[in-house]
This record gives sequence, C-alpha cells and structure tokens, in this order.
Amino acid sequence: MEINDTAFWLALGQIIWINILLSGDNAVVIAMACRSLPDRARFWGMILGAGVAVLLRIIFTGIVSTLLNVPYLKAAGAIALLYIAIDLVKPKSDEHDEAVAGADTLYKAMITIAIADVVMSLDNVVAIAAVAKGSWLLLMIGLGISIPMIVAGSAIVMKMLDRFPVLVWAGAALLGWIAGDLFLTDVGIISYLGTDVAHTWEKPAAFGGALFVVAVGAWLYYVRRAETAANQHSK
Repeated sequence: MEINDTAFWLALGQIIWINILLSGDNAVVIAMACRSLPDRARFWGMILGAGVAVLLRIIFTGIVSTLLNVPYLKAAGAIALLYIAIDLVKPKSDEHDEAVAGADTLYKAMITIAIADVVMSLDNVVAIAAVAKGSWLLLMIGLGISIPMIVAGSAIVMKMLDRFPVLVWAGAALLGWIAGDLFLTDVGIISYLGTDVAHTWEKPAAFGGALFVVAVGAWLYYVRRAETAANQHSK
C-alpha cells in the first residue's frame, strides 16, 4: 500500500481505532505504575514508558506480520482475532485487578510499563499485523499516533466508549471482518481451496466474521443479564 492510496488511509484509521479499543488496560497499567512517583517524575514516566511501549509494539507487530506469511498462521491468527473481538464486547466482571504495584523510581516505572505492555498486547499485535499487511510505514504511523493519544486521553476515551457502547460493538465487528478476510488470504487455505474460490469467498467470509462476533457477543450479553436477573430474584 502506497501512502497516496485510499487503502493506506483506511488501514491507518483501522489501526488507530483498534488500538484505542484494545489499549484501555495498558493505559491503566501506565497510570498505576507511575502513581507513586513525584509529580515531575510521574509525567516523564508516562511519556517515556509510552515511548518504550510504542517501540516494543512496532518490533513485535513487525515480527508477527512476517510470520503471517507462513501457511496456516493467518488462519490461526483469524481464529485468535475472533476470540479477541468477542472478548471485547462480552460482559465484564465488576472486579478490578490492581496487582500492578506503584514504582518508587522512574527507571522501575518504565520497566514495569514495558513488561506489562509486552504481556498484555498480544491482541493488539495480532489485529494490527492483520490490518498492516507487512507495511512498516503503517505500523509506525498508526502506533505512533494512537498510543500517546491513549496515554494522554485515556480517561476521555474510556468515558466516550462507555457513553457510546455502539463504538465498541462496531470495533468488535471490524475485528470479526478482518478475521474473516484474514482466514481466506492464508497461503495454506488458498492452496487448499484454490485461488479463485478463496478470492470469491473473501468478502462473504469477512461479513460472516463480523456477523459471528456480533451474534455471539449479543448471546453472551443476554446470558449474563438472565443470570443477573435470576440471582436478584433468588435473593
């Protein structure tokens, strides 16, 4: 994809949107890791920690993008994306994990943020690698824009998503669409089905992936509401 192509800018928007939807926990980790630092050190801890997180994510996403050329790894990535998309919209527990300890030095805060970002970013890496399709320019621009934006305005972003849940559902549907498309572009799947068949079913598979995510998410939401109502009735 060239920078003057419409597809490039569409993919860039998808990367930024996906990163916003999937990086809420990372922003919380950054805030918690820096909460025990003095004000000035806390500011630099968040900025430098986010910078390290961006660099690491670009490297890991580039590695995943390269590996996606191996037969059947795209298919596996597509299945992983479906799980990530459903997890995004399924009802969440009210309990919050506060296991990230506040660091007492800037160095320790940066290490904590970097390690946490690597551990927690598998979903981002798989999704963004699928959209970027090997374009390092897309990776660097998309991640470079979206990560600092999340760190600086995570509270605003989270409130917006809470106020307009349809944005989360639309993002999950987008991940499902990418998963369906990714599955049919796998080298192994193409060699099995044939190029013409795989290309013919590419868009229907993408639509089916989006529909599957929304349907399963809605079912899980219905089940959770039914369980909550039953628990309240039993009390």
